[in-house]
Amino acid sequence: MSILSEKHFHNEAAAIARLESLIWENGPVCPRCKGEDRITRVNGGRAGLWRCGPCKRQFTVKVGTVFESSHVPLHKWFQAAHLMASSKKGISAHQLHRTLKVTYKTAWFMEHRLREAMRAGSLVPPLGGEGKAVEADETFLSHMEGRPKGRTGTYDRRKVLTLVERGGEARSFHIQDLRNDIIWPIVRKNIARESALMTDEARHYHKLGKTFARHEAVEHNEKEYVRGDAHINTAESFFALFKRGMRGVYQHCSEKHLHRYLAEFDFRYNNRVALGVGDEARAERALGGIVGKRLMYRDS
Repeated sequence: MSILSEKHFHNEAAAIARLESLIWENGPVCPRCKGEDRITRVNGGRAGLWRCGPCKRQFTVKVGTVFESSHVPLHKWFQAAHLMASSKKGISAHQLHRTLKVTYKTAWFMEHRLREAMRAGSLVPPLGGEGKAVEADETFLSHMEGRPKGRTGTYDRRKVLTLVERGGEARSFHIQDLRNDIIWPIVRKNIARESALMTDEARHYHKLGKTFARHEAVEHNEKEYVRGDAHINTAESFFALFKRGMRGVYQHCSEKHLHRYLAEFDFRYNNRVALGVGDEARAERALGGIVGKRLMYRDS
């Protein structure tokens, strides 16, 4: 049986029950007062409506999440989440609007809400550790808004810094420039000092590398790509997939939304099959991040 044959992809009551089981593992919780006692279901009201005894207010599981105030049926949200989570290079808003039979504007906003749900929190532990290797590299995208074209080097290109732990997770950052004061704090905050840092010959890693257990740099300018365990091929593979998605599927991304696209590709990479996460589990993990991330139209 196809995964998309499951009831929560087609039936609204089943979708609500499914979301409640994902968000409220130990029963309903009031999103306003955080109360868990004397919460009762409202009979005769809209589907999934609950009443909190302590604060006397009514709520559904969507309150306080990226789904709040959305008029899109919840079962279509489940379909969108599964399509985004299972599409290796992403799915465009145009394709989503044709598949779900919603407007393009609605599909675009649904994707941004789900990308927001995929974003990791700020309290994530550092990558790497003793005996582990973390690769750091940059890639460049299309023209950077507000900068004149024609300058040499990467001055007018959008820049992305990605840190990848071998056999582990990736974290990507949209950065303005390749300066020490921008790159060093990101690397120091996100990579454990006991790690081996793997980079190319970029100058901004020379002094920074000395603060880690070991630093190895391959000389790409000299056509050196592997030297023992020194390489950044894992990061390069991540960039290859990311660029195929950005150029072949999404095609255009404005400057202010780039961090959300990066979160989407990081999320799929960090919840890949090689780490024991299948498509269905990946979609459920995405939905597990919807709480506390309500996104308004004016924010998008």
